Amino acid sequence: MKASMNQVLKGVATAVFSVALTAAAQTAPAPAPAPAPAAPADAAPAAPTWSVGTIDFSGFVDGNYSYNANRPAVQEGGNQLYNFNSNADTFSLSAAKLTINHDPDPIGVHVDFLFGTTKKTVLSTQGDNDFIEQAFISYKPAKAKGFEADFGQFVTSAGAEVIEAKDNWNYSRSLLFAWAIPYYHFGLRTSMPLSKTITAGVQVVNGWNNVTASNGGVTVGIVGALTKPKYTLSANYYTGPSNAGTQKGYTNLFDGTLLLTPTAKFSAYINYDYGRHQFPTGTEVTDLQPHWTGVALAAHEQVTGKVALTGRYEHFSDPVGFATGTGQTLNEFTGTYEYKWVEGLLSRIEFRRDSSDQAFFSKGKTGMVKGQSTVTAGFIAFFGPKR
Repeated sequence: MKASMNQVLKGVATAVFSVALTAAAQTAPAPAPAPAPAAPADAAPAAPTWSVGTIDFSGFVDGNYSYNANRPAVQEGGNQLYNFNSNADTFSLSAAKLTINHDPDPIGVHVDFLFGTTKKTVLSTQGDNDFIEQAFISYKPAKAKGFEADFGQFVTSAGAEVIEAKDNWNYSRSLLFAWAIPYYHFGLRTSMPLSKTITAGVQVVNGWNNVTASNGGVTVGIVGALTKPKYTLSANYYTGPSNAGTQKGYTNLFDGTLLLTPTAKFSAYINYDYGRHQFPTGTEVTDLQPHWTGVALAAHEQVTGKVALTGRYEHFSDPVGFATGTGQTLNEFTGTYEYKWVEGLLSRIEFRRDSSDQAFFSKGKTGMVKGQSTVTAGFIAFFGPKR
């Protein structure tokens, strides 16, 4: 079944390429234009075109160097509790991504190919040869008042951050993003504007971070958002069986984010997550009842057109270690400086401090300590019709 699902995704990608080539072949050549007058020597070059017919191409390359003050003996994964920039004291390719998109009219197609350490983390359950982050078909009827349905593999609706670093305020992802919520789902999702300010949707998917379900059950997601000029309130609830081989024992997640936009230059958010996992009754771990709770607060100031500053603090509780592997309470602070060099190129320098009430972090070859400090420099180049 997994192989067939992968074939579906690869088939979707092949279809998109075919549509793009067909669109290019069916475009009639334009008459040769009259010679244009010579441009001034200091004129800016014309913006590149990243579309073929109705197919848009976009993508980015994201690399970094991270210094870990603990100097862990292992570089790969040395930045513990990090996900995408987890390598310590070395240069890393965090992500390279290529997106092919056709907006629904009423049928649309979207495919994301993902590479780098981000791919290894997000698609860890799918094997080394799977590079598809998202691949879904959309249906948006013209007379359905904004209703849209997507089928395939898509990123989760939960969380205040996203997989792509360039679309977040900080370079590293929060503990909540890395440990409290899923990355993606496979199945069906819908969305519908209920009013000018309220949007809601239902999702029926194969659990968390997998293409096929391991127990024959489905996870249901209820999502909604209230959007106002000065704030946006989003809420997501996922529930469904997640123990292999049985539909007994559910995993439940509530995720809520309040995004504040009081001025054009200043923004802030509060993100809260609560999750609980149930093991099947009659097993030796039934009484554990693992749960996790976290809250993150972030503030972002666009100082100039090129410079931005962001601070983030979060508190994460994982009493029995279901999320992080160790029963612990964590605190994290991150400060990020961003500079946009030119259109399509930005850099971020970031200091981050993680602390635990347990000696969780590696120090040197054999030491274990309660804290970890890192400094990371990230560079992101991106392209597309909407940069």
